[in-house]
Amino acid sequence: MHLAANSFAGLPIVAVVFILVLVILFFYFVPVGLWIAARFSGAPVGLFGLVAMRLRRVSPANVVNPLINATKAGLDLTTDQLESHYLAGGNVPAVINALISASKANIELSFNKAAAIDLAGRDVFEAVQMSVNPRVLSTPKVTAMAKDGIQLTAVALVTVRANIDKLVGGAGEETILARVGEGIVTTIGSALTHKDVLENPDRISKGVLEKGLDSGTAFESLSIDIADVDVGANVGAKLQAEQAQADKEIAQAKAESRRAMAVALEQEMTAKVQDMKAKVVEAEAQVPLAMAEAFRNGNLGVMDYANFRNVVADTSMRESISKLTPDGEPRK
Repeated sequence: MHLAANSFAGLPIVAVVFILVLVILFFYFVPVGLWIAARFSGAPVGLFGLVAMRLRRVSPANVVNPLINATKAGLDLTTDQLESHYLAGGNVPAVINALISASKANIELSFNKAAAIDLAGRDVFEAVQMSVNPRVLSTPKVTAMAKDGIQLTAVALVTVRANIDKLVGGAGEETILARVGEGIVTTIGSALTHKDVLENPDRISKGVLEKGLDSGTAFESLSIDIADVDVGANVGAKLQAEQAQADKEIAQAKAESRRAMAVALEQEMTAKVQDMKAKVVEAEAQVPLAMAEAFRNGNLGVMDYANFRNVVADTSMRESISKLTPDGEPRK
């Protein structure tokens, strides 16, 4: 230290600062620590390759450390593959971890396929774990009605495993749950009575599986189990009651319409009768005038008029008698 201090003491301050900057830049562009770790781990990384990564704006740590892990796990990968995936925006550590997990689990998974899954936006490491350890998906409560009108609510548990070959372009968990819900509604709706479903809940599982639950998805369905089936409202009886009430209101409306028509017809007949009575009164008023005209013209004599009055009196008497009972009392 004393000799180094004496050597720097003779140099200008600018030269000392320049040397320090060169040293810092050297250790920045040449990650000696990573190079040493890769060299002792058997990973094929050159010193100039690390400098080139810096120049290409690639983080050497995100390439070299995953490469060391892959080499220790027995995977044959190159820095060019990892660097290309990094430049494409991929998660290199996640891809390497997924490849190591797949190798340990005897799952066939190439680097290109893992990189494609990662670039597609899926968690490739989680997909490999899910391929080894299946996941259980729980559907929300699905409500459907049997043919007897009784409402049932069911919850299903779906055990799925990731399908590595269909992770790119395959549908997700939401599609699985939607298909299970559709199958539950279809199966319950086709049952004659709700008791058939309660006695054999496995018919829901069979009905859903027959529809190809995992077709076009990124998963492979292993089993479907009905966790719970609850009896809901009697929708059929409620609908029948509402229909009966509606029919009743329709019948009342029709009856009211007929009553109104009858009242209108009665009023029309009353008006016609009154009109006829008015015409009769008008005609009776013309009788004295006609008789007077007949007297003036000599068409009616005194004896004729007397006979006419006798006929009128006789008719009036007969009408009075017809309104009396045999005992002489007025008829009620």
